Amino acid sequence: MAEVDPEALADVAYGIFEHLLNRGFRSQDRYLYALVEGGVDFRADLIAIFEKFKDEYPQLAEAMLLRFSNPETIYAMLCNGEGVLPTKTTQMYWIVLDAPGSASEAIEDENAGKWLIFQEPDQVDASWKKVRDATVTRELGISAKVSTAKPNPDSRDNRKVIYVYTKDWADETDVMRVREKLREMGFVDRLGYKRNIETFAGEYAKKGKRVTYYAA
Repeated sequence: MAEVDPEALADVAYGIFEHLLNRGFRSQDRYLYALVEGGVDFRADLIAIFEKFKDEYPQLAEAMLLRFSNPETIYAMLCNGEGVLPTKTTQMYWIVLDAPGSASEAIEDENAGKWLIFQEPDQVDASWKKVRDATVTRELGISAKVSTAKPNPDSRDNRKVIYVYTKDWADETDVMRVREKLREMGFVDRLGYKRNIETFAGEYAKKGKRVTYYAA
């Protein structure tokens, strides 16, 4: 049996823990970014969720502790912007935020699609805040996510990308409603929209294939 890479295991462990942390906050109708930006002390919540994580996934918790030493280190990291701002996030490739009432798996539905907003690193934090806040107030689509400062081998350049998801690519009225709202928010450059159905089939990776389904 091949030996497990400790760093890879720690990556997986942190990803699961952050998901549980955000799910815990959402069950209380709270968001990590709001707690951090509001200066709210959520240390006790984090430690309680970590203890539950440790009970359920002892090997993963051990991998996390090897990297971070203790939950206080994770707390300080989050307060500094990890999982909140793209330029401050180094443990995850993406920050994901679902609209209220939207299931986390909705963005994996083949009927879903997304507008792509490419940004320079020095602009992405401000742009993400706009998209994030509009997603939470249900002014956009079902979810949004943004690439982070963690080096991604799949990235083609140093730009960051924000995905703004809609539930159904065939609902052109809703797709274009979201595009118009993005335009009102200042994203006036031409944007492309990709359907999940082509993404899942690997079509966008093929040379000569049409890159986007809509452009506006």
